[in-house]
Amino acid sequence: MSTRAAAWLAWSLVALSVALLGGGVALARMAGSIDVELPYGSVGDADSVVLELANVLTFSVVGAIVASRHPRNPIGWIFCIVGLVIGLDALALGYAEFWLASGWGSRSFGETAAWFGTWAWIVQTVALTILLLLFPDGRLPSARWRPAAWCAGLGISGCVVSYALDAGPLADFPQVVNPYGVDSPLVRIVGIAGVLLLVGSMVASAISVFVRARHAGRVERQQIKWLAYGGAVAVGASLVAGAISIWSVTVSIAVTTLALLALPIFTGIAIVRYRLYDIDFLINRTLVYGALTATLALVYFGSVATAQAIFRAFTGQQEQPQLAVVVSTLVIAALFTPLRRRIQSFIDRRFYRRKYDARKTLEAFSAKLRDETNLDALSGDLVGVVRETMQPAHVSLWLRPYVAPRGTRAP
Repeated sequence: MSTRAAAWLAWSLVALSVALLGGGVALARMAGSIDVELPYGSVGDADSVVLELANVLTFSVVGAIVASRHPRNPIGWIFCIVGLVIGLDALALGYAEFWLASGWGSRSFGETAAWFGTWAWIVQTVALTILLLLFPDGRLPSARWRPAAWCAGLGISGCVVSYALDAGPLADFPQVVNPYGVDSPLVRIVGIAGVLLLVGSMVASAISVFVRARHAGRVERQQIKWLAYGGAVAVGASLVAGAISIWSVTVSIAVTTLALLALPIFTGIAIVRYRLYDIDFLINRTLVYGALTATLALVYFGSVATAQAIFRAFTGQQEQPQLAVVVSTLVIAALFTPLRRRIQSFIDRRFYRRKYDARKTLEAFSAKLRDETNLDALSGDLVGVVRETMQPAHVSLWLRPYVAPRGTRAP
């Protein structure tokens, strides 16, 4: 497939995915206007629409960008298919809600739509597993990883079969009995085996990333750093969402859903190699300001809680004084700059030791440069600094001989 044809097909899939999502939302809205009390899903809710649209656009657009630039890399097409399935899932759920609310349309088609909506989410799991195996060039690390790919395919198939053939009421539509359900213990056995194979393949896929990183070149290693950074952002945001769930489950689900979108976004950035070598700077700043934010938050809440406890012990009042909040805020403002410098220095020493030593060497050379007047000594120091910081295979210094201007004498 030519690059032009690949770009046309990829962006057509983006438009189709968005159109399917829009159709599902419209049907769900119509169902809600007919009967607001039926206990089915919430495809038409505002927060659900935003999350679904973010999912569709992220996977589809990233997939289209990758597929249009690298048509032979299957990762872009996998993302496009994920976006398309999310749109189909929204359309199926919206039609099922509309059919249940209005009774309009074929019963078998409505039940099939509800049935499809109960297991289509598994496709995103497929994308994650295959992404780790094929990242970044779209090929397995070696032929020895083919069993892991087969296990992933069999595990995903087993999970789909288990959900699709599970007899009884559907999970999202309890008033609809699974039209394709099979009441047999074999379905449960296949489901358990599928889950075990899928978990095993996901672990193997994660290991394959580390194996690939050990034998990767410079560019591929930077691409793997982008993937790892996206995974770290997703995990960190998920932990934050777990803390938020204490106050609001809805916000926690939204944060988790949006956090998982970091994987396709950073994967796309890595594959198209946009500002690829800035990842080390980005990781450094994330570590610094993430640790700084966590430390300042602990200091703030700790000082507020301490001030409140002291105030309560002396006065017996339960209300927190505004003075404690103001003092805590001033303390945070005073600690920001020195804490940032200390954390930056610690992270540079711990994780970027080579660059930290090089910076210290250059700073020392700059200080010596201001006082040194001997050209031979300065040349030797310059060669030593270059050898220590850049570690080249060979280094030499050539100084252009002085040529006096015409009409003047050489010194």
